[in-house]
Amino acid sequence: MNLEPIIGLEIHVQLKTKSKMFCGCATHNSAKAPNTNVCPVCLGHPGTLPVPNEQAVSWGVLAGLALNGTIATASKFDRKNYFYPDLPKGYQISQFDMPVMQDGYLDIHIPNAPRQSVRVGITRLHLEEDAAKNIHDPSGKTYVDYNRGGTPLAEIVSEPDIRTPGEAKAFLQELRLIARYLEISDADMEKGHLRCDANISLRELDDEGRPKSKELNTKIEVKNLNSFKAVERALEHEIQRQTKLWEAGEPPKVEETRGWNESKQVTELQRTKEGAADYRYFPEPDIPMLDLTEITEEAKGRIPELPESRRRRFVDEYLLSQADAKQICDDPALADYTEHVFSELDAWLRSQPDAEEPSEKDRLKIAKLVGGWLLSKLGGIMKAQAIDIRILKITPENFAELITLLATGKLSSKNGMTVLEEMVNSGIDPSHVMEDKKLGRLEDESVIADAVDRVIANHPDEAARFKAGEEQLLKFFIGMVIKETEGNADPGVVKNILGVKLK
Repeated sequence: MNLEPIIGLEIHVQLKTKSKMFCGCATHNSAKAPNTNVCPVCLGHPGTLPVPNEQAVSWGVLAGLALNGTIATASKFDRKNYFYPDLPKGYQISQFDMPVMQDGYLDIHIPNAPRQSVRVGITRLHLEEDAAKNIHDPSGKTYVDYNRGGTPLAEIVSEPDIRTPGEAKAFLQELRLIARYLEISDADMEKGHLRCDANISLRELDDEGRPKSKELNTKIEVKNLNSFKAVERALEHEIQRQTKLWEAGEPPKVEETRGWNESKQVTELQRTKEGAADYRYFPEPDIPMLDLTEITEEAKGRIPELPESRRRRFVDEYLLSQADAKQICDDPALADYTEHVFSELDAWLRSQPDAEEPSEKDRLKIAKLVGGWLLSKLGGIMKAQAIDIRILKITPENFAELITLLATGKLSSKNGMTVLEEMVNSGIDPSHVMEDKKLGRLEDESVIADAVDRVIANHPDEAARFKAGEEQLLKFFIGMVIKETEGNADPGVVKNILGVKLK
């Protein structure tokens, strides 16, 4: 039996506004103790009136534009009715038939996957208030912390265009990155800023890989997904579980909500799935219709360069590899730092004699040095010392200077690491470190000639073989001389002197 997974995601992005969605309480991140950031409005006391958070509405529109959607000219809030301790009003203020945005999409790229580029449609983005947090203790008691209740959420619902757990993970990671570029959310899944529910069903394909029916089968919703790995593992498990049901002739017939049990690595039945009718949506009578025209026009001018555009530009403009560009642009602060580094390096290249326009060869050399030294070498040191780019002592100007020293051969790779480590610790510019520690290239021919004599004297057999015609031994001698000078000898000078001494 040939089965194809059909996956759609529902993502809640917690907006990092200073106050809640419909009242003036501080958002829960600033709370010091449970149930301290609360008021009659977010606790649902009779007679209180909700007032929409203008910043949250503006950010919802901004996110909708970034996701290539159509922003509504008019939007409204609705009451979504259900009874649960985390909703003191007995309903949630959400949006039903007139959301902020509809018909968007997000392009994702997954190297080495069956589908390396996928356009995932986005059905809608709507705004709502978060529920409170239920805390279950080992004794079986449940406590409710209402600090989180009322925090603004943007719920993003995708079309069922995802086919693999890997695509689901890539979609979520790109969405998180967009939220961070827009600076509307920290989008940290582990902290609950970004929460995901996955809907999955299977569809039977014919022998040529085409769907046997255009109708989608009964979907299962999976909750409790609090990391990207959890999303992947839960979907992989659910694909296996549903496949066994299909093969047994018992495919799912009733929509279910299942929870992901991380410790057991299985999904577990929580309840049968509610439909829209169960929530008894009706317009929120205490909030008038929203006119989004002015907010939309203002938001259009605030959309920054988004991750995919920035990655492409880093490849085209700076000649970075696609892998390096992706890794750099996955951290907006690192990408900003890299921009400053390349700006300094471009000025340096243009300042070289007879260099009106830097050649592609020179720019490619610089790009490879930046990619390697920034991501691998500096990145390794930063990871070992738990340093973030935002608190790095090395200025972009000093890092660019280090790259120029390496590019011109004034500093060897080995000594470059010593210089870099000192720069991380002290913030001193590389030229001073190089001079203080005498790590620059050794260009004194008399000193290098003495080192060559010592190496030849210590390796008479190899010298004889070279003179007998084994010219490939020249690399051996160059390496030994550089080792003799502790990596400081200029390889070009060493080669010339060896050519004279080994005749």
